[in-house]
Amino acid sequence: MGIDLSIASVSKKFGQFEALKGIDLDIEKGSFVCLLGPSGCGKTTLLRIIAGFEKASAGQLLLGGNDISRLPPHKRDFGMVFQSLALFPHMSVAENIAYGLKLRGLSKLKRDDRVAELLEVISLPAIADRPVSALSGGQRQRVAIARALAVQPRLFLLDEPLSALDAQLRDAMQIELRQLQQQFGVTTILVTHDQTEAMMLADKLVVMKEGEICQQGAPQDIYRQPANAFTAEFLGASNILDASASDQGQVQLSGVDTVFRTDAPAGTALKLSVRAESVVLDRAPHLSSGPLGEVEFIRNLGASTEILVRTGVSTVRVRLPSRDSILQDLRVGEQVALQFDAESCVVFRADAA
Repeated sequence: MGIDLSIASVSKKFGQFEALKGIDLDIEKGSFVCLLGPSGCGKTTLLRIIAGFEKASAGQLLLGGNDISRLPPHKRDFGMVFQSLALFPHMSVAENIAYGLKLRGLSKLKRDDRVAELLEVISLPAIADRPVSALSGGQRQRVAIARALAVQPRLFLLDEPLSALDAQLRDAMQIELRQLQQQFGVTTILVTHDQTEAMMLADKLVVMKEGEICQQGAPQDIYRQPANAFTAEFLGASNILDASASDQGQVQLSGVDTVFRTDAPAGTALKLSVRAESVVLDRAPHLSSGPLGEVEFIRNLGASTEILVRTGVSTVRVRLPSRDSILQDLRVGEQVALQFDAESCVVFRADAA
């Protein structure tokens, strides 16, 4: 597809505070990229630098190989949807969508045609003359997206645009947003702190922490092979267990050698990451060689059931399909054993966490 936007060694300081620390990121043409991380990690600052609302303290932005680092926002030809949506309340739906087209000097006839086309795309063909104040949250969201796409932007930037919606509407809008992006083929960058949203939408996932990129890649690759404890814990329900390297090159967990191998020198502090859905619950602990524990908490999540098992040194989260027969009559306080799916476990040095 080729690189559309290249972010090279971008840093940003606010006084003595370093919000971004040497960010390097290539974004392919037509891809959907999610910047994921907790509040304060720098993801919105990075998006604002891409949009031109903030200037980087160091580094370059290259769009199609051209340096746009000092180009003002209105000359970057980007579309943006803010968390607040920033629609004009005194304008109708059609006037909001056509606003950018009017600034570009398009005739009223061409503006009207484009508005009608986009209202069909967002499945709201009958609301062109309706005031924005009369719209529901989901309708306003669609109008904001249509307004940003109306100008056929080179890049489509979104700053947590779905965070104010209720869960059901948010789920529906995630699907619509991905379908629209694929339909228009526009390179898209979304800021979010919602792991599920990022996993569902992204071609490339960029996990950020304290102004740096912890890991980037395809969502499923990062989910299966997190590079450190932060990424493992932030992306899904993961257990991070303290371990160490034994003299025999095995990963030692709770003082017992496991089947996992490591190249780390003996005594090196390690972390073992295992997803909750990759832990097997054994209700015949006297026949098992796995770690023993006691059921501490059970909660039904609908399609799945989550069980917290207290072992000697940690609490392990287990997630099973709710229809699994092993859950029948399971009670808090019951003694169980745990088995870990070796192919689903990741071992990394503790200092990489």
